[in-house]
Amino acid sequence: MTAPLVVLVGPPGAGKSTVGRLLAERLDVTFRDTDQDIELLAGKPIPEIFIDEGEPHFRALELRAVEAAAATHDGVLALGGGAVMAEPTRELLRGLPVVFLEVALGDAVKRVGLDAPRPLLAVNPRAAWRELMEARRPLYLEVATAVVHTEGRSPEQVADAVLEALELKTA
Repeated sequence: MTAPLVVLVGPPGAGKSTVGRLLAERLDVTFRDTDQDIELLAGKPIPEIFIDEGEPHFRALELRAVEAAAATHDGVLALGGGAVMAEPTRELLRGLPVVFLEVALGDAVKRVGLDAPRPLLAVNPRAAWRELMEARRPLYLEVATAVVHTEGRSPEQVADAVLEALELKTA
């Protein structure tokens, strides 16, 4: 059975895609982002899915994307920030090498930007991000094999910390 070598979870702005690409390069494996899978499946960007079909439809697509990726991808996998909200997703992640990239609000705001097209952060991004984290942090911790703090670290340093936390050897 195929399973991801590393699964990255965390809120918007944690660096999942950036760090994931670095990890994939260092481990000589492929990188996959379920948000990109969803956009390919839907044929449109995520903000448009939220606007046109609503969050429940997006979450259904997200679950399908995570199920497919967890079953077929053997490289580095980054999940969308809200993927852990679904119990079936959390079940899929049990036993996999999952790393929660924990990010401080200030860093997340700098990385995401207050004007970025993030549907759930559109109104009062700082307050919305705090609310998201209150709801999601326990779920990130539930699925995590390891927690890597990103504050004050470059993407390269975060990738180093992930490799060390999972005791993975680079190619």
